[in-house]
Amino acid sequence: MADDGTSALPSATPHPEPLPDRDQFIDFVRAFSLLVVVAWHWVFTIIIWKPDGPHASNPIGFTRGLFIATWLFQVMPLFFFVGGYAHTEAWEAGYEKGRFRTTIGFAWKRAGQLARPALALAFGWWLLGSIGVALYELDGVPRAVRLILSPLWFILVYLLLIALFPVTHWLHERYGALVLVWGVGLAVLLDVARFSHHVSWAGWANMIVIWATCHQLGYFWEDLVRAGRRVAWGMMWGGLFALGGLVGSKIYPGSMVGVPGEKFSNMAPPTICILALLLFQAGVALLVRPWVLERLQTSERWARANEVINRFSLPLFLFHSTGMALWAAFGWFVLHNEQVREPTVWWWLGRPFAFIGPLVLTLPVIFLLGRQYVKKPRPKQPAVPAGAS
Repeated sequence: MADDGTSALPSATPHPEPLPDRDQFIDFVRAFSLLVVVAWHWVFTIIIWKPDGPHASNPIGFTRGLFIATWLFQVMPLFFFVGGYAHTEAWEAGYEKGRFRTTIGFAWKRAGQLARPALALAFGWWLLGSIGVALYELDGVPRAVRLILSPLWFILVYLLLIALFPVTHWLHERYGALVLVWGVGLAVLLDVARFSHHVSWAGWANMIVIWATCHQLGYFWEDLVRAGRRVAWGMMWGGLFALGGLVGSKIYPGSMVGVPGEKFSNMAPPTICILALLLFQAGVALLVRPWVLERLQTSERWARANEVINRFSLPLFLFHSTGMALWAAFGWFVLHNEQVREPTVWWWLGRPFAFIGPLVLTLPVIFLLGRQYVKKPRPKQPAVPAGAS
């Protein structure tokens, strides 16, 4: 795809100052976030087969107080946050090396790298589902395919944010933190329209506004690191109190993931609780950054694990639901497992197998279908100082 063209956004050029070395902690956060998302899907999903096909549930609605776990492990806001910084860093590095001349060229190439494997996966499962319905009249297949492909919503939103990068980066260069104020304010107005005036489209508009605001905050990563621990503590406690206040108001559910039986979800579409959650999680990330960087720089195991997970991040995310589907089919048709509708003691005891099984079945799928999406090892770079205080 072409990298050239003339940008209509005059201020979307990088700062002339030399950039610091790559922040290994950003790679760590992306690897950690990915593992949490994949592990959550594998371990905490309850598949219930109904006449129209499989339905997904989770144990949060059955276990008192478990929703608090989602405040730590619903890490999609954190992923979009570090994605904002990663995109800025990649654009500026590519511009300095002459790979990109405009933010539009950068966004076009970046989007293509992500869209091609996602479209290939979606087409593959659509084809298998169509064959299953046409030849075997399997009524539940269309819903099963939709469930397997449901994690791709993240890819779609991420692609949209990449497409908007020329605009959001220009806004950041021109207006700075004011863009964040606009984003939060618009998200609040859309929530008011959605819940007080029953404007149905307002929630889906917030799908763009809230995730774009999370992404926009990532442009300030280096500023936040330099600001020190006092700012990080303020972000953590401010986000936690804001989240507690929003949930305590009884307007919003306590869980940051969808729970069957709740009046609505904080995630689909997102509510302003997600912005409070990001503030809390970003503060925690800034606080643990020096400790994690020290481990990455002094422990070969930490550094190696961080590198491997990041290299396999895209195929692992793309195919983890395929491995999960294979594991569920193995349990039903080979092991003849009884269907579980709510968590029991035996269900909780089986959670380690719910992680190991899909992992074992996902790895050969990646080897057969996803090897081309594994990143090449990065060349060794000087370590980034851990000082964030």
